Amino acid sequence: MARSRRAPEEIPDVENEQVLERVCAIDVAKEFGQVCVRTPRADGKRASKVFAVDAITGDILRLGESLLEQGIEMITLESTSDYWRIFYYLLEGCGLRVQLVNARDVKHVPGRPKSDKHDCVWLAKLTERGMLRPSFVPPAEIRVLRDYTRTRIDLTRDRTRHWQRLEKLLEDALIKVTTVASKTTTVSVRDMIDALIRGERDPEVLADLARGVMRAKRRDLVRALDGRFDEHHAELATILLGQIDSLTAEIDRLTTRIEQLVDQLPTPGHPVDPDRAPTPTPNPGNAQPATAPSQPRPALQRLADIPGIKLAAAEVILAEIGLDISRFPTPEHLCAWARLTPQLIQSGNKRRGGKTSKGNPYLKGVLGAAAASASRTNTFLGERYRRIVERRGKGKALVAVARSILVIVWHLLANPDADYRDLGANFYDSRIDKERRKRQLIRQLEALGLQVTLTPAAA
Repeated sequence: MARSRRAPEEIPDVENEQVLERVCAIDVAKEFGQVCVRTPRADGKRASKVFAVDAITGDILRLGESLLEQGIEMITLESTSDYWRIFYYLLEGCGLRVQLVNARDVKHVPGRPKSDKHDCVWLAKLTERGMLRPSFVPPAEIRVLRDYTRTRIDLTRDRTRHWQRLEKLLEDALIKVTTVASKTTTVSVRDMIDALIRGERDPEVLADLARGVMRAKRRDLVRALDGRFDEHHAELATILLGQIDSLTAEIDRLTTRIEQLVDQLPTPGHPVDPDRAPTPTPNPGNAQPATAPSQPRPALQRLADIPGIKLAAAEVILAEIGLDISRFPTPEHLCAWARLTPQLIQSGNKRRGGKTSKGNPYLKGVLGAAAASASRTNTFLGERYRRIVERRGKGKALVAVARSILVIVWHLLANPDADYRDLGANFYDSRIDKERRKRQLIRQLEALGLQVTLTPAAA
């Protein structure tokens, strides 16, 4: 059967897909970068000049001046570890257009020799033809904030590992206090461990150190604290607690600094280029314009209104995305960049979805934690999780809720006057076609051999 001919679809090029005349590409290594400059010649052909530049500030600044004199339109760097940063920051500071590309987008082509010289030439050829998709690199003030938030996350994970080591130490000492207390980090447990380190071994005395609701569990505490805590346990516990206290002080210091940096960010956001301004799209989330606001609220506070998002999580989101959302024209672009959109695999008439790939681990981590927290609330996001988890399982339901949160974040950052308003847990029920649902249930009951008679409920 012949397929009916359809009207041709026009697919416009994105901003980075443009043919350039004068380009430069740098294959980055730790000690140096292999540079390729491609410019037109008088005979109409193109010439590639390849040379090495040491990864030192002075040499890179001189390279930037030379590229400016040659009228280079775009410089491409391959993201190799953290070695690209010195080239990106310095060349960007010289006023040059620099783009960072993922290494997997520049795969080795069969039949092409593999060396630094050939790699940078190939990278330059891809650049001049607009065949590379640049990675997202936020502006300088957001990069500073990102360094602080990521360091805080890393130190928090290290502190959690020390708490886990301390719990294993208590298990070795036959102290089962964690079976009674909710977690090791409570004040009561800390007082008991300090007493054990000082030499106190009487379970009755240790149990009397409980505070608040822990006092009601005194009998269980006495049994759990009857162990074999000796001197070597005390010495190791002292070391672990010292590490924990030191990390806690550094985390608090970072938190104070992060709050200062967030307060210094412009409100409501960076000026948006009209040519790159986000286009309004239907909002499946719940970010709605506030009613006649006198002064736009800071983005941090508006993000913290989303269920599952606390101030610390909102700080991480701002540090990873930034305030200028114009880099992502639609929520779909942002979700695709964050790798919260399943891959679409199509061959002929067959279409199937793939798995979500790896993305920004810090952003995906905070969104995953927010989705897990929101799933336990009686809100629109909580109800969305409960509806999806019945059909798709917990993992996919959490990813779907994380994506919904990110869509809401996009709308809040795209519109400084927008505030979060929850649609409510009954949002889906209010949109049900009652007559259609009634007919479906009647057909199901009749299929079971039952005769259905409907009687309106009393008012």
